[in-house]
Amino acid sequence: MDAAGSEKMENGQEERVEGEVNSMRTNNEMEQNKVSLMRAFVESQDPTSKEVDDLMLRRFLRARDLDIEKASAMFLKYLKWKQSFVPNGFISESEIPNDLAQKKLFLQGLDKSGRPIVVAFGSKHFPKKEKGGLDEFKLNEMLDLGSSPLLGFVVYTLDKINARMPTGQEKFIAIGDLEGWGYSNSDIRGYLGSLSILQDCYPERLGKLYLVHVPYLFMTAWKLIYPFIDSNTKKKIVFVENKKLKSTLLQDIDESQLPEIYGGKQPLVPIEES
Repeated sequence: MDAAGSEKMENGQEERVEGEVNSMRTNNEMEQNKVSLMRAFVESQDPTSKEVDDLMLRRFLRARDLDIEKASAMFLKYLKWKQSFVPNGFISESEIPNDLAQKKLFLQGLDKSGRPIVVAFGSKHFPKKEKGGLDEFKLNEMLDLGSSPLLGFVVYTLDKINARMPTGQEKFIAIGDLEGWGYSNSDIRGYLGSLSILQDCYPERLGKLYLVHVPYLFMTAWKLIYPFIDSNTKKKIVFVENKKLKSTLLQDIDESQLPEIYGGKQPLVPIEES
């Protein structure tokens, strides 16, 4: 390639980069304008909205594809939920002794993007069973955010994770380990309630969820849960083959931050000790 051709290629690359930068700047300005409009509306509906920052409002906006009306409705519903479900502003450890005693969730290390790493063991969760089992559940009961004892633990966990977020980071990464999972661990009501809290009350917090050591039996529960997972969340869920477990996790997590049980060097830390 001659000098003229090389210069033309360089100029083309510079123009593309400049175009991408300008596009990003335009998108950021549009988002900020929508955040301002959303703030004005939600503060007029609920004065406590003044206590939240623009980043939170932006997460709700992104969860509703920047639709101000839908995002505002979602956010105002969240405020009402929090006032009733978390009246003290947080869930204390004294409220969730059984869940903590099961040692089923751990929080340690950061992935390559600086996202906190959570590890949850499905086989260590033993829900309080209802008489009659799943057949007696009604869908609206499953989705009642106050209907499962697990949900206080979920809120406690998400608040713990958020408190450990490095500056500039808004998301976390999770590993759901289902080795040994069986019917005694199945908790459809708890799973659906947890999903609703994650999607509707803590939107745009989950960066990625790896499901590992998934037994065939779990797919029965998965078929019930899947229809309630929104499209944005579905994109973040990865089922990992056992033979590719370490190599897959290493795509996002450096070996120094990868939990020891997956071939890394990071010891597991119970959520309450993190």
